[in-house]
Amino acid sequence: MSSFKRLTIDDIAALAGVSRTTASMVLNGHAGRYRISQATVDRVEAVAREHHFNPSQQARSLRSRRSSSIGLVIPDLTNSTHAALAQALENGCRALGYQLLMVTSDEDPERESAGIGQLAARQVDGMIVVPCSGDAGRYQPWTRRLPLVFADRHIPGSGIPSTVTDAADSVARLLAPLLERDVAELAYFGGQPDLSASRERLAGYHQALRAQGMAPQPGWVAERDFQRESGYRLMADWHQRHGRYPQALFTASITLLEGVLSFIRERHRMREAPRYLLTFDDHPLLDCLPLAVDAIRQDSQALADASLRQTLALLHGEPLPAADIRIPASLNLRRLAG
Repeated sequence: MSSFKRLTIDDIAALAGVSRTTASMVLNGHAGRYRISQATVDRVEAVAREHHFNPSQQARSLRSRRSSSIGLVIPDLTNSTHAALAQALENGCRALGYQLLMVTSDEDPERESAGIGQLAARQVDGMIVVPCSGDAGRYQPWTRRLPLVFADRHIPGSGIPSTVTDAADSVARLLAPLLERDVAELAYFGGQPDLSASRERLAGYHQALRAQGMAPQPGWVAERDFQRESGYRLMADWHQRHGRYPQALFTASITLLEGVLSFIRERHRMREAPRYLLTFDDHPLLDCLPLAVDAIRQDSQALADASLRQTLALLHGEPLPAADIRIPASLNLRRLAG
């Protein structure tokens, strides 16, 4: 049996010398309605502050049918892009009086489904999901129970609102200056082919090649998933097949880039590498590398703001600002600008 004692409103009432009903009215903001004296209000609130007591959120939820919480499902908190999204959403929720509750899927659809179920069981008012599956049927049943929107990734035709980065356009803009030079080989390492993020980033790669009258050669495009280990394996496989690095390499996520850099450091101590390295997603630590990496910088704040607006619009039965929102990205051209 636990030795910890959970403080109840009965305890606060006893310490303040008032009835349980009076303490409840004060702490739930109804003192004025029931003409409770200011002296009593001050005494009850002082006791509650001293003991760090807040009324039970569960009890409030039962009365109001609202929990003042928003659920978030993301693949991986070690992914700096998803961590930035989570932080922006937490700040946004807090500013609007909501608590963000979060679970991770580890890019595993079964773990993701379990996490969604856990959040729903906690009666979250709405849910924002970075989906790790392209199967709309895994998510559509939940939309009958609570507001659910996608962020960062989406499933076209699912009917589920989404906010994503305009990936194809940003990839094409990143690669265009490179291909205008004397680059004859541009490899692409991507994530799961069934995810929208993978398809759209690959589409931008093909768009950039077509604009220069080029086509990918056999072996240029390789896809696994967005895990760091996959970046390492894709780079190792390329080097084993060719006995060298590609002239230029674009990775479809910073986690894949981390794996690539791990291989380069382990095998050649950064003394050999692709002449040009480019990636989707950016991080300040890339400024500190001996290799210049040109990157696409997603706007995590705009992604968070738009997805939260969609969620709350659904919650309150208001028209959506837009069903599917595209957020522009910016470029950080560390090498190509020179």
